[in-house]
Amino acid sequence: MLMSCKYVDDVIIFEEDTPHNLIKKINPDIIVKGGDYRPENVVGKDLCDRVIIFEYIDGYSTTKAVQNIGDR
Repeated sequence: MLMSCKYVDDVIIFEEDTPHNLIKKINPDIIVKGGDYRPENVVGKDLCDRVIIFEYIDGYSTTKAVQNIGDR
């Protein structure tokens, strides 16, 4: 689903507890997180130019969207 978004360059699944080593390796310009994150708590914030937090919109959830796909 994420790869179908025209502004998404790549989706990488990682096995570690945090993506810090991956972020260090790929060196992204921007890290984007959902509204349930605070910029100061984003893993890898020290390794990129910018952290963007999308505003949380009540009733919308990627977890729910994925669960709904499985229910069909």
